[in-house]
Amino acid sequence: MSTPFYVSPQQAMADRAEYARKGIARGRSVVVLQYTDGVVFVAENPSRALHKVSEIYDRIAFAAVGKYNEFENLRIGGVRYADLRGYTYDREDVTARGLANVYAQTLGTIFSSAAEKPYEVELIVAEVGSAPEDDQIYRLPHDGSIVDEHGSVAVGGNADQISSYLDQRHRDGMTLAEALKLAVDSLSRDTNGGERTLTAEQLEVATLDRTRPQQRKFKRILGRQLSRLLDEHAAGDAGAAGDAAGAESEAGAGESGASGKGAKGGKAGGKDDSKGESGPLL
Repeated sequence: MSTPFYVSPQQAMADRAEYARKGIARGRSVVVLQYTDGVVFVAENPSRALHKVSEIYDRIAFAAVGKYNEFENLRIGGVRYADLRGYTYDREDVTARGLANVYAQTLGTIFSSAAEKPYEVELIVAEVGSAPEDDQIYRLPHDGSIVDEHGSVAVGGNADQISSYLDQRHRDGMTLAEALKLAVDSLSRDTNGGERTLTAEQLEVATLDRTRPQQRKFKRILGRQLSRLLDEHAAGDAGAAGDAAGAESEAGAGESGASGKGAKGGKAGGKDDSKGESGPLL
């Protein structure tokens, strides 16, 4: 009988963590942002049947990246937990903090068990409060740890690059349109620093809107409403680019009064701006 190879517990856990991280990194990113009226979820997801963002309870929503069958099982378990607790006690007793603790115990148990592989998922649980300072956002990595997030958070894909982009540009008091524009801009950036265009058909967008009169605050932004918001962003960017080009042309014309070479320089600059604005479409 051969003796099995010995692997230290530290090495075994490191290997399991690396396995889970690689699986999560292959998923398309999800971005969650706070804005003045609640929390917005934006995911790159061309499928209309398989949702990465879902409602859990009245004020609580769930977002995930990774293997769909694994995080869908977790979502269903969270809905059952919330329904049972709300029915047994009170609807106000169902909180994102309690749900995050349940998910953390489940993920931690699976991750530390040698009998099965770790879940290749990363979760976000968010709850909208009566005021912006009462909003709660929790990120749960594959190992069951809980990270309390504020303002913005990104998971999956190139989450580190997206998070850095959001941290530099997100601010308190943003409108829904501004938060959506920032989220789409962050998701449009490639790992190599380039940019691509994301259409409404490639996005899954939902909000927890504290201003909704009904008890359930979750709402999906679909179809014409989403297209209109994205078109407004594109029109605003085009207008800003046009203003910048006009200002540069005026500056070039002023320089041409002093030097004949100024007009040529202004014209060439206008051509370069138009090429940069169009960009590659992927």
